[in-house]
Amino acid sequence: MLYGTSEKKKYLKENLSQKRYIHSLNVAEECKKLAIKYGEDPDKAYFAGLLHDICKELPEEKQKAYVLKSNFVVCREELETKSLWHAIAGAYFIKIRFGVEDIDILNSVRFHTVGRAGMTRLEEIVYLGDLISADRDYKDVDRMRKISYTNLNSAMLEAFAYSMKSVVKKGGLVPICTAEGYNFYTRLHREEKNKK
Repeated sequence: MLYGTSEKKKYLKENLSQKRYIHSLNVAEECKKLAIKYGEDPDKAYFAGLLHDICKELPEEKQKAYVLKSNFVVCREELETKSLWHAIAGAYFIKIRFGVEDIDILNSVRFHTVGRAGMTRLEEIVYLGDLISADRDYKDVDRMRKISYTNLNSAMLEAFAYSMKSVVKKGGLVPICTAEGYNFYTRLHREEKNKK
């Protein structure tokens, strides 16, 4: 598959705020760098990173309609958390609007906010690319960037822990797939430590 990005960039530029558009470009660049580092297809990673927030600024009712039409398995916690809808909606949207059939790309967009157990390398790259892109400036971002380019499994565990702490601090609901993802990477981390 050829990853034509010019038409997609045009769409994003016309449908996202300047800030969100810049974020999308930054995430795409970060995903490309991570893909090169970890042996994934850099063009595919750029493409998935570019489109990850395509539905972020759609009206909530439109996002929810896409979520419900999508045929993705969506847990109750996701349905009750509006800020998560854009990822599921985005995966559905790029399938119907741009004809994206690659399940790896669709899942990378779908799970870029919540994560899950057993993510593919591309899904991990988009999840981390969103978290460490150039425009991010949260307290531990430099540490997160360093880990992301050192050990992918450690970075994923750190990212899940960060994400869950953040949700709990805000009094939000933790989706089942996020808890499963945290447990998955915790086990991987333990196995790696036990091998040493």
